[in-house]
Formats: sequence, C-alpha cells, structure tokens
Amino acid sequence: MDEYGTSALADRVLTGGLADMVVENAAADPGAVAVAVRTGETWRDLSAAEFRDAVVGLAKGLLAKGIEAGDRVGLMSRTRYEWTLFDYALWMVGACPVPVYPTSSPPQIAWILSDSGAVACVAETPENAAAVESARRELPDLGELWTIDAGAVADLTACGGGVPDEDVERRRRAVGPDDPATIVYTSGTTGRPKGCVLTHRNFLDEVDNATELLYPVFRAHSRRAASTVVFVPLAHVLGRMLQIGCVRAGVRIGHEPSMRTDDLRRALRSFRPTFVIGVPYVFEKIHTTARQTAERMGRAAAFDRAERVARRWGEVLERDPAHARGAGIGLRLAHGLYDLLVYRRIRQQVGGRLRYAICGGSRMSRGLALFFAGAGIVIYEGYGLTETTAAATVNPPLAPRFGTAGKPLPGTSVRIAEDGEILLRGCQVFAAYWNNGD
Repeated sequence: MDEYGTSALADRVLTGGLADMVVENAAADPGAVAVAVRTGETWRDLSAAEFRDAVVGLAKGLLAKGIEAGDRVGLMSRTRYEWTLFDYALWMVGACPVPVYPTSSPPQIAWILSDSGAVACVAETPENAAAVESARRELPDLGELWTIDAGAVADLTACGGGVPDEDVERRRRAVGPDDPATIVYTSGTTGRPKGCVLTHRNFLDEVDNATELLYPVFRAHSRRAASTVVFVPLAHVLGRMLQIGCVRAGVRIGHEPSMRTDDLRRALRSFRPTFVIGVPYVFEKIHTTARQTAERMGRAAAFDRAERVARRWGEVLERDPAHARGAGIGLRLAHGLYDLLVYRRIRQQVGGRLRYAICGGSRMSRGLALFFAGAGIVIYEGYGLTETTAAATVNPPLAPRFGTAGKPLPGTSVRIAEDGEILLRGCQVFAAYWNNGD
C-alpha cells in the first residue's frame, strides 16, 4: 500500500492550550476586532482586549461555581457568540466542553452527559434546560445547569467578581497541549455514540497547518481584513475548527444560529464576510436561488449561458489559479460581460465581499465548484472526520482540482488499504474514544 503525505507547514505545538490565543491576541493588538455580536440587523464589534476580558470574567464565574481542571461541562446550544465565549472560558480554567446538539432527545442528552461524566451543563433556551432536567435522574454527576437566554453569562460574570485574576491565570498556564480540549460524540455506524477525545494539540496542529495552507482565505483580502460568519453547528467538529482557526488567525468572526436560506442570506448580506465554511447544500441553494430568480425575470437562457462560461473559466483557473492564463479573448470578453450581469449579483446576495469558501460534510459536484470559481467564489473542498479534528485532506490554493477532496493536509499522511479503507496519520488524529479503548 502506497502512503501519500505532505510536510507540515507549521511548527508543532509544544506548550500551552487553546485559551492562550485569546490572551496573546489581546497583548499583540488589543484594538483589533475579534468578534462581532449581532443585535437585529447590526453587528457590534468587540476588540481583542474586550473579548479577552469577557472570557476572563466568565472564567472567574466558573471558578466561583467550583469548576475544576479536567471537569467536563455540557454545551447545548445553537451557533452563537455565547458558545464561543463559554468554550474559551472553560478552556481558560482547564475544563473540557462537551457539545450536545440542541435538537437532541432526552435519552441522547442523558447518554452524552452521563457517559462523559459532565458536572455541569450550559443550555441555550429554557426548553433546552427543561430537556436536560428531564434526564437529571440518570445524571448523578450533574450539578449546575446554566441557561444562556436566562442571563447565564451576566450572572456567572457577576458571581466571579471577587475571584483574583491570578487564579484564572494559574489555571490557564497549567493547561498543556495533550490535555483533553473537548469530547465530541459521534454516532459512527453502529451502537451508541462514542466520545472522541480531542486535545488542545489536535486543534492547534490542525488549524495552524490549515491556515498556512489556505493563506488566501485566512489572510486579508486586498485591503480588507478577513472575516467570516459561522453558521455550521459548533456542536460539529467542522464548526469548532473554524471558530478556533479564526480566533487563532485574528479573523473577525460573527455567528448565525439558523441555516434557513432566508436567515443565512440576511446574515451574509449584513455582515459581508470574505469567506465562509459550509456544506454542499448551502452552495447548491445559492445556485438554485439565482437560477430561479433569472427564470422569474425571463432570463433563464442568459443565466444558462453565464453558467457555461463560468464553468469554462473555472477550468482555466484550475490550470492557472493565479492569472487565468490560457483563456482566449472570446472567453475573457464573455466572462467580463456575465460578471457584470450575473456573477456580481450572486456575490451581492452573499454580502459582496465573499471570495472564498471551504466545503465539507459531503461531496460537491465538479460542475457546481467550477461554476462558483468562475463566478468569483473559489471553493476549497476537503475530507475529514470527527476523529481527525475535521479536515484530513483539502484542496490547495495553488493546485486545486475542483470536485475532489484534495490532498493530505500538511503534516498528514493518507493510505488506502487493500479493502478500500482510508488510513490516516497526523498530529490532528485523535488518540482514543472516551471510556472506550477501541
């Protein structure tokens, strides 16, 4: 069996944990925008210093409530700012967040919280809290239950007002890269969900190599700072990896809890991100909506011509991503025309600044990937598992092959067994399941 791999682009993490980046970002550039919090249709930016202070304040509250290093704490919420805040506050005190989908049934909640031995839980809504309470009889270790919509952040921050900064700092400095950062339960194919134990090192090595490889995505686009809206579930490893990668790289990040088309479109148009991470369905829906709009306007034939031109342009970009050399004068003229008439309107529907996307979860058709590349939004597909801390392979910017899962992430090796099983090796690959030696 041949093994194919690529060398790491980032140095291996030797010390520290995920909360360090919050402190380091604030020290390096306290005024830089870290997070944008939405109120209605407007976004309020928080600086790196303000975000650090919010994380430390919440961490003090967790200490006041008795959260110890190594404690598992459930996080049951949709994608929102408070999830990110709790994630980093828990990491700041050496605790281990355990994601629970807000759509989980009481038996599912009971299994995840009992198997992980969660000593506390954060719920988004009173309804989520009630679902946790309904399973409490099966949760002998569960103590505190905090509800975000009932003011959990403010209450905990106030509770920790008397905790010295030094107590939080001592906890943060005690965290090492091989300590568990989270336990993500994945269903697999048989039996009850298993808890994948992912360490601080797993995430740091993953995001450091991914951001180095995908430098056009995570770096400034022209004069604009990179920014994104996270709308994939943070309970899923893909959303979590995006969150950590953005904080690590200093990318302005916003949150959208709904993946409904209308809600997502409103969020993208108001936030105006430079890149997003999504699943193929999101991009299929954008394409379908654009096609339906053209049909209602009596311009379906023109849209179809524009799509053919975009795919041809995407094929040229595949051969020469930087300069699109090889495009004849006719294709260049047609592409310029349809950029004015069609492609620009599609980009405006997602905020006008979107130039890159990362796609995972399932396979995207090559034709759709070529279309978006030709329309000015290059999509980098990848493949991974919860057990590989999200991406194990991804398309590189300088050598994309649209419609494929790309090459091994730097520092990762891939081998195909004789029976077709995919074998992966790398620093982002987890070591074991929780309470399970498999």
